[in-house]
Amino acid sequence: MSSGVKEIIKNWRIAWWGYSIYLGARPFLQFRLLAWIRHWIRFQQDWRHYKKMSPEPGFQLDSKDWIPCLNDRTSHTPLDPVYFHQDVWAAGIIFRLQPKTHIDIGSAATTVGIISQFVPTTMIDIRPLPLQVPGLTFQEGSILALPFSDNSVSSVSSLCVVEHIGLGRYGDPIQPGGSEAAIKELQRVLTPGGNLLFSVPIDAYNRIYFNAHRAFTREYILSQFDQCEVCEEKYIYGKNRVDNYDPQMGFGTGLFWLRKKQINP
Repeated sequence: MSSGVKEIIKNWRIAWWGYSIYLGARPFLQFRLLAWIRHWIRFQQDWRHYKKMSPEPGFQLDSKDWIPCLNDRTSHTPLDPVYFHQDVWAAGIIFRLQPKTHIDIGSAATTVGIISQFVPTTMIDIRPLPLQVPGLTFQEGSILALPFSDNSVSSVSSLCVVEHIGLGRYGDPIQPGGSEAAIKELQRVLTPGGNLLFSVPIDAYNRIYFNAHRAFTREYILSQFDQCEVCEEKYIYGKNRVDNYDPQMGFGTGLFWLRKKQINP
């Protein structure tokens, strides 16, 4: 649904409640009968066509081995533009900086696993990681109480995490001001001169899209990082990554490379 249509629906609260119920129910109502029928017919056509062709030597072909994959014939590579842009951006900076070790707090596990293959990485999350790979260490913990002493970590990432804290979406306790508390904790553990790669939703106004996430203005989110300076910032609007924040574009994602200020003697 386009942002313009969403704004119109929001003017009728009952209609917006109905749409909200639909959003919550959508993951549980994924079966689309007509689409399934269309894809199943195509699958059967492909099967018959394949059987008529010369079989591949040494391979058994039998309908009892069917594993119908019906949703993968798409016109473009399916991906989430936010995670694609932000993860490429963050991994590129970490690769350039080449820290001796890296700490990630709550980011997507696949991204952290890739980073761990060129920088030894410790992943902190409230939900245990069920897999192991060389170079990656998992430690269960909360972004609100990180298991590190003050000024002790020189390279940190937390991508699309802080906006969720305190909304209960991932099983964390309900806590107004959870984002601000998480930011304080990130700054507490970061060493002076240390680097933080950070991303959050940005918008024209500070908003709570309960219980999905919060969104922040650029001015507000950077005001919370009172101990840091900005080394680089990028913004994702739709499918594009741009250099400048534009409130007129509405909802997007801000990518920030921050460095903790040196402590004056």
